[in-house]
Amino acid sequence: MTGSQNPIDGAALLDEVEAFHRRFNVFPTEHAYVAVALWDAHAHLIDAFDGTARLAFLSPEPGSGKSRALEIVETLTPRAATTVNASANALFRLVEADGGTPTLLFDEIDTVFGPKAGGNEEVRGFLNSGYRRGAKSLRCVGDGSNQSTEWFSSFCAVAMAGLGSLPDTILTRSVIIRMRKKAPNEKAEPYRRRVHEKQGHALRDRLADWATTIHDQVAQAWPEMPEGVSDRPADVWEPLLAVADAAGGHWPERARTACVALIKAASQGDEASLGVRLLTDLRDRVFCGADRMPSAAILEILLGLDDAPWADMSEDGQSAKPLTARGLSKLLSQYVRPDNTPIKPRGIRVGSGTPKGYYAEDLSDAWTRYCPPPPEKFATSATSATPQVSEGESVAEAPSESRHVSAETDTRQLRIAG
Repeated sequence: MTGSQNPIDGAALLDEVEAFHRRFNVFPTEHAYVAVALWDAHAHLIDAFDGTARLAFLSPEPGSGKSRALEIVETLTPRAATTVNASANALFRLVEADGGTPTLLFDEIDTVFGPKAGGNEEVRGFLNSGYRRGAKSLRCVGDGSNQSTEWFSSFCAVAMAGLGSLPDTILTRSVIIRMRKKAPNEKAEPYRRRVHEKQGHALRDRLADWATTIHDQVAQAWPEMPEGVSDRPADVWEPLLAVADAAGGHWPERARTACVALIKAASQGDEASLGVRLLTDLRDRVFCGADRMPSAAILEILLGLDDAPWADMSEDGQSAKPLTARGLSKLLSQYVRPDNTPIKPRGIRVGSGTPKGYYAEDLSDAWTRYCPPPPEKFATSATSATPQVSEGESVAEAPSESRHVSAETDTRQLRIAG
């Protein structure tokens, strides 16, 4: 037992936890070691927080150290329970069981959410809700016709490891560590469970002792966020920064540096949703200042973008094929115009015809709300294959001299009335 005359040095203890990870794990950045050590400690204080950060070790290829990272986390966290695949009902029962809140560790999480898994809405719902204290789900219990309903909690610390990515609803609640294969000059000590597990458990027990001394402090803490960190990222990092502040020493500064770096890396590494990608391409590579565009002209430009997904789409679960006017309308109808009505194609007067198309004024509100900041100014041409609209028809530019038609010229041509 730790007496008042021998207070636990939280900063030194976290240093030891970080060093333990460094022995067996090769993380991609220094920030990852900081985040994972803080996450280990926060799991011991789970009942002091209103929310918990998920921890996700992800990589594009096997053999990148994800499972080993999870294995080390297992030795350092309280009541750790590792699973490769578990039903939502089993998870709810585990969280509700006597003995305290478990730390759930999901290995091979891609088998639950990967492209071959077919989705797993029950487990997804468990993970989506369980980041927040008080989250409960209503389940049926009993045998046969003797059924009743009960509320089950899902609030607990969760770490995951898997190939590829995760559903956005889980990624946005996670500290993401993008693992990679070791380079030839990167070495890690072989982990031998029967030897090293005891060492990890000794650190785990010391973390538990320290947690009891700072519980009230972190329960009342409102850690200062780095500039620009707010909303969901702030919710994710709040418990980790509270732990860092309680530890003191160099941890508050290192934690905030890691917070900013890992949030930035996550935002750069994640693909925008298909809808946001479409809106952004429309703003920056199709309209480029024009006030209206026929659907045929829009599709001609989109399908000519080599670095975009529009030429290889899958609609309604069918095989891949190019984006169509129907698919374009379906994607855009998820968003609304400034008057709060869905974005829909409208007739555009071009020459003697009125083809269906879209107006920039209808897209403007969605551009402002969902797209990243635009370039400083629009490019002088939409793309090298920007079609010009003439008499209701879209004609690709053939001569090389005509490849630099300005957005202003495009706009003027689109405004021609028959």
